Amino acid sequence: MNTFKERSNYLKAIALMSIFTFVFLGIEYLFVDMISLLVSENRIVLSQNYVLGMSCLGFILYPLYNRYFKGLSRKICIVISVAIIGLITIIYLHPTYPLTLITGLVLFLFLGGLGGVTSYKALCILPDQKYLARCVGLSYMIGILLQFINNNFISVSLIESIVLDIFMCLLMFVLTTVPNTLKHHLDVSMVKIERQICGGLLILLVFMMSCVFSTLDNAVTLLHATGEINVEELPRILLALSGFVGGIIFDLKERRFMSMIMYCVMVLSTICIVVLKYSELYLIGLIVFYMTAGFFVVFFTTSFMEIAMYMKFPDLWAGLGRGVNNLAAMLLTKGSLFFINSQDDLTAIILAICLFFFVSIITFTYVIQRKKLIEKLSESQKTLLTKEEKILKIKEHYAFTPRESEVFEYLISTEDSVQDIANNMYVSKRTLERYISAIYKKTGVKSRVSLLNIYNNYEGAVTNK
Repeated sequence: MNTFKERSNYLKAIALMSIFTFVFLGIEYLFVDMISLLVSENRIVLSQNYVLGMSCLGFILYPLYNRYFKGLSRKICIVISVAIIGLITIIYLHPTYPLTLITGLVLFLFLGGLGGVTSYKALCILPDQKYLARCVGLSYMIGILLQFINNNFISVSLIESIVLDIFMCLLMFVLTTVPNTLKHHLDVSMVKIERQICGGLLILLVFMMSCVFSTLDNAVTLLHATGEINVEELPRILLALSGFVGGIIFDLKERRFMSMIMYCVMVLSTICIVVLKYSELYLIGLIVFYMTAGFFVVFFTTSFMEIAMYMKFPDLWAGLGRGVNNLAAMLLTKGSLFFINSQDDLTAIILAICLFFFVSIITFTYVIQRKKLIEKLSESQKTLLTKEEKILKIKEHYAFTPRESEVFEYLISTEDSVQDIANNMYVSKRTLERYISAIYKKTGVKSRVSLLNIYNNYEGAVTNK
């Protein structure tokens, strides 16, 4: 792949994730702002975490939709866009608390699904994982800055809602232009147990860390609802910068130390909870919260996108990071509110110590297991051809042209119809059929199944010199 195309794909993936971040956080902020006009501070926090929990269901449902409908069609995107615009309008009007809450639940179900498809399609167009954390960090920074501009330079809530509608429609349009095929999905049948253990530990780790960050977020939401702080002010810029810095740091040494760096950041976050709970230094606590929260978002997003490459259902795992985080936020709402409002300092301290202890164990276990997984994958890749190597050798053997090679890869990697493949390649169906005929002629087969057999039965060993 040439350098220009690689850069183009990186920029497209960053743009995709940036727009989603802005839309998701912007709608969350609008929901909290509107619901705060109807209920007390504690019910605001409960409502916020309920809708976040509903978004987790959307992240899980997207892979099921993807299995049966093979991606997002333009008609489906138009229907979803109209539905989301209608739901945003109802939230802006906030007629009653029950109606606003129900609308928020439905809206965030859609947003969860969009989060899943955004993460997966971003992974599909990235040329490799070398700069994965940097891409996630940069896109997060851009999304936060867009939200900051929308909240601070547009003082009318109606216009803010319209801006969100426009960007949401832009997101839907971009999603329809991105291929639905993960070209770098690795054959990891030899590490089935290792990847399952690693995936389970990652889910548990992010869930436990979310306990800390959800408590922090709830504390900030309460302070904002009471008017003691304003989350629209400049400290929020630190959230954008911390995400960007976190992406750069995490990518060092092929993300080998990412989990340990995140563990150290979490220690700082635990101190931040103490500051927000036991002192009047709200601004300091707020600054520490934003400095660490950006690292956490980049950590769980990058970790799940990375491990998706090794999983049987990459479209599920790619966006599962935010899903797990949001689920934890919903399940731990009452516990975090108890911690924040509790006057029993001893109980609060014991809970914090227990949480810190469990996170420490899970972090170190995950680091060891991830290292074993990477080492075993590296060892297996020395003896087995990767998918790209197979494609290259078959291409050379049958003298495929570059375009025929691309078509061949689609035919053996997906179950997409000829029309869907033509749409992904931006060619007409008739043109694609000519490429397929040429491939069949060169390989001496007459069906897609026979073509797949050629690929599956191709020599799997690399000769060691």
